[in-house]
Amino acid sequence: MILGIGSDLCDIRRIERSLERFGDRFTHRVFTEGERAKSDARAARAPSYARRFAAKEACAKALGTGLSLGVFWRDMEVVNLPGGRPTLRLSGGALARLSEMTPPGHEARVHVSLTDDPPLAQAFVVIEAVPCGTFRD
Repeated sequence: MILGIGSDLCDIRRIERSLERFGDRFTHRVFTEGERAKSDARAARAPSYARRFAAKEACAKALGTGLSLGVFWRDMEVVNLPGGRPTLRLSGGALARLSEMTPPGHEARVHVSLTDDPPLAQAFVVIEAVPCGTFRD
């Protein structure tokens, strides 16, 4: 069953300006160490940060909280599964909210789709609950 859906569209130029103006103050406030390492290693640095920014916004919408009620930027980390598919690793307030919204006897799965076509980056997040022990692809 679907527990939450979120989407976000982010202007890469806005992220680029934030990187130029605020530098580490911006990246350390919003992104985890792993996200910073991944984005800073890319030639297209701003689009990488913009995709992750959009994913965090979309996740906060899917959780139904936005960036409030104890959910903070770094509580949502974009990570890649071994095959390269993106997903989100939640912690802190985001993980607590996910636990609250997951019915007993179910486990939550977070599906993420990221793309960019400059000047825009886009993310979709779907949070699904499946019965515990269901095969995972």
